[in-house]
Amino acid sequence: MASTGGNSTIIPCLRYRDAHVAIDWLCDTFGFQRQAVHADEHTVHHAQLTFGGGMIMLGSADNGSEWGRYSIQPEEIDGRETQSCCVVVDAIDQHYSKAKAAGAEIVIDIADQDYGGRGYACRDIEGHLWWFGSYDPWSGPEPTPEPSAA
Repeated sequence: MASTGGNSTIIPCLRYRDAHVAIDWLCDTFGFQRQAVHADEHTVHHAQLTFGGGMIMLGSADNGSEWGRYSIQPEEIDGRETQSCCVVVDAIDQHYSKAKAAGAEIVIDIADQDYGGRGYACRDIEGHLWWFGSYDPWSGPEPTPEPSAA
């Protein structure tokens, strides 16, 4: 089992065409904090943004790089995503209002969820899909133990 001192061991990674602008927007709009940004004038080589006990990593989209050749931007596939980020937010209604005012495209309006909490889905300035909600899956029941081998 991996140990990170109580922080998440799964960290979503995103690529942006204008990563410098995306970092500012993600921090100003969604409330992320810069933990580390390794960049030059044109390229963000690696950035770490935190939100509570979670983190995302991001960099400039560069299809010429080894990693970049395996990823595609949402605009290139009609705005579709194969994965998205889910962020647990305490003041979800205020978060929604701020994101909407900043121009986030709301794709699923804010609503109470059947499984608990309240949430909404939106796209950021480059079309990446995000879910923000007040439901905290960490506060639920203990994980089901794996069956023992007989």
